[in-house]
Amino acid sequence: MTASTITAAGDRDRTHHLHPYTQLRQLEQEGPLVVVRGDGVRVFDEHGNGYIEGMAGLWCASLGFSERRLADAAARQMQVLPYYHAFSGKVPGPVTELVAQLARWAPTPALKAGRVLFANSGSESNDTAFKLVHYYNNARGRPNKKKIIARDKAYHGVTVAAASMSGIAMMHQHFDLPLPGVVRVGCPHAYRFARDGESPTQFGERLARELDETIVREGPDTVAAFIAEPVQGAGGVIIPPPGYFERVQAVLKKHDVLLIADEVITGFGRLGQPFGTQVFGLQPDLLTVAKMLTSAYLPMSALYVSDAIYQVIADTSAAVGSFGHGYTYSGHPVACAVALETLRIYESDDVIGHVQKVAPRLQQGLQQRFAGHEIVGDVRGLGLIGAIELAADPAKRQPFDPARGVGAYFVRRAQAHGLIVRVLGGDIIAFSPPLIITEAEIDEMLAKAEAALTDTLAWVKSWKG
Repeated sequence: MTASTITAAGDRDRTHHLHPYTQLRQLEQEGPLVVVRGDGVRVFDEHGNGYIEGMAGLWCASLGFSERRLADAAARQMQVLPYYHAFSGKVPGPVTELVAQLARWAPTPALKAGRVLFANSGSESNDTAFKLVHYYNNARGRPNKKKIIARDKAYHGVTVAAASMSGIAMMHQHFDLPLPGVVRVGCPHAYRFARDGESPTQFGERLARELDETIVREGPDTVAAFIAEPVQGAGGVIIPPPGYFERVQAVLKKHDVLLIADEVITGFGRLGQPFGTQVFGLQPDLLTVAKMLTSAYLPMSALYVSDAIYQVIADTSAAVGSFGHGYTYSGHPVACAVALETLRIYESDDVIGHVQKVAPRLQQGLQQRFAGHEIVGDVRGLGLIGAIELAADPAKRQPFDPARGVGAYFVRRAQAHGLIVRVLGGDIIAFSPPLIITEAEIDEMLAKAEAALTDTLAWVKSWKG
């Protein structure tokens, strides 16, 4: 797109809109892709061009972009009670049903017996988890036990606390982040960080030892919680090595450190089970969900709080007079209605069963089309999430110079072929389609990605000589 081809809508946008996660000067020159309509797994721009949305938006539109049952649920609720709050002992009617349903979906007994606190985004729910860890330890008379351990390449959101827990440098630069009290440990990305000759199991053992040594060095009486995504999403679709979480949880238990499971991407079926917690055998004390809770049709997130933590919070709030946290839109009735309908569809349409059926098509297709390619270093995935990691020299695990923008070039070529995907740090191309995608649509998505890779290879060869 050039300045001469930018439409009136695009011009309004680049003149007045401050875009998130965008190269702003480039946007001023090129203008945005203006998306105006959705149908199934596809979206359409203002010129009528269609694209397979290979990222389900931002890992979130699980039921695609035209699920009428969700629109109807929202419309019905808007006509009955368009807004009410949950402050001071009041509650919008749909909240009472949604919390019961979320308790039924909860992946562990401790969370089923606990409580759910609503917010509007994964960032807010992770921020709330950060605050509750402080509240909980203050209430228990442990004012020094506040440090949060988070991992390199983690993504937990963009509020001050959530961005601090995230392990992506761009999110900290010029924002004066991270906050004090966030301690970093290694990322379980075997392709990038395992040592030569180190097996995946040995790599996981080393990371667990690092966690143990970090807690001991910081002082167990100062370390409150460890936060982790079951599969790291925005950090590069990073699948942990075998036994990793089993070893990590043993370390946490030894030092009385809470586990926060960030299931904002993995909750509600992305990995082929309702939660990543079930895939990896986690026993979290706090668990966050968002995105696919409403298929992203309306903003909503939730924090599961175990009963043990809830009881401490409840006793302390009684002592001080109130629990001093919440949002104007916590448990918004229209968002609740959409979430309830989303959960009904997951069950009535056996969406998770569908994921289990079609996921092998994605994972096998990624391997067959991209593994061993001369500029692909690694191919990985689980369920309906996957990635290809581009490399200048795959055999040596040597990445491209970031200044070349090879992954960004791939994404532009994919868009030209009618596919929307994302590039993550390190020239990693991510795939996370709507959960309703068919095998034929997976084949089409991967064919378009393969065409983009062919274009990218030709471009790389043109400047490599």
